[in-house]
Amino acid sequence: MDKIISIGSSGINAEYGATASQKKKMGSLVVQDNFQHILRLANTNVMGRRRVMYGLTAIKGIGRRFANVICKKADIDLNKRAGELKNKDMDKIISIVNHPRQFKIPEWFLNRQRDVRTGKYSQLYSNNLDTALREDLERLKKIRLHRGIRHMWGLRVRGQHTKTTGRKGRTVGVSKKKGG
Repeated sequence: MDKIISIGSSGINAEYGATASQKKKMGSLVVQDNFQHILRLANTNVMGRRRVMYGLTAIKGIGRRFANVICKKADIDLNKRAGELKNKDMDKIISIVNHPRQFKIPEWFLNRQRDVRTGKYSQLYSNNLDTALREDLERLKKIRLHRGIRHMWGLRVRGQHTKTTGRKGRTVGVSKKKGG
């Protein structure tokens, strides 16, 4: 039996046994028996009510454009909700994210190009992205590069002015003279 969830200003309403005219109503979400409200993809909770492309952007390291390419390569309808995905679709998404070069996604589209250690092109996401970023910063600090030193000191790295902005709790002011 289908269940309709209407999302409006008065809140969320659920109705069972919806008619065809109710299913076509704008702002309604037709929920089937196998609908998942929260998906678990790549150690991230993905909201089932969101469309697949925008739901994938909840995973760190996957933006809107990469999510769009994933959906097109996996032959997933862009109007489909994330909660309507079947297990084979989710497996296809994960395989595309893990091995994007096998699905003919160009190298310039990936977020890890010519890795310092391996020299390979890959798409990092979730915990792997955090680990790689941390390792890169540690490498910069270890070789005493200017960027690494600025990171170590907690200063701006990309050439911004720091005389008056970005003090973050380090108040610098003029102290009054005591006496005469």
